[in-house]
Amino acid sequence: MLEKVKSYKPSEKEPFMNERQKEYFRQKLMDWKEEILREAKTTLQQLQDENVNHPDLADRASSETDRAIELRARDRQRKLIAKIDAALQRIEDNSYGYCEETGEPISLKRLEARPIATLSVEAQERHEKREKVYRDE
Repeated sequence: MLEKVKSYKPSEKEPFMNERQKEYFRQKLMDWKEEILREAKTTLQQLQDENVNHPDLADRASSETDRAIELRARDRQRKLIAKIDAALQRIEDNSYGYCEETGEPISLKRLEARPIATLSVEAQERHEKREKVYRDE
């Protein structure tokens, strides 16, 4: 079963978000989440191992900066996991792959590139333009 999913690629020629496509994206999202969790575990271990008190001030500052950057990256990944979980929930409730704004299908190309997408390309562009307008005011 897993081999079938691994060799399968969604196609525009089949019904949108059929069981096979849903299983494909479910597996893609779960693999992504596992990878993030594995990286987080490794990072946590490295941070614990590197918990050294450097006698040199420059070394200590450099180490603290590295830790801060790493922790910020982990925080972004924690938020990404929440988005992955939300996407998995949308697969379960059959709303995955459809634009939150228009209800239209999100292109398979977009979902392939960004499996957590909730907006179609057009809706995302409109959203970003509105954000830019508000930011520029």
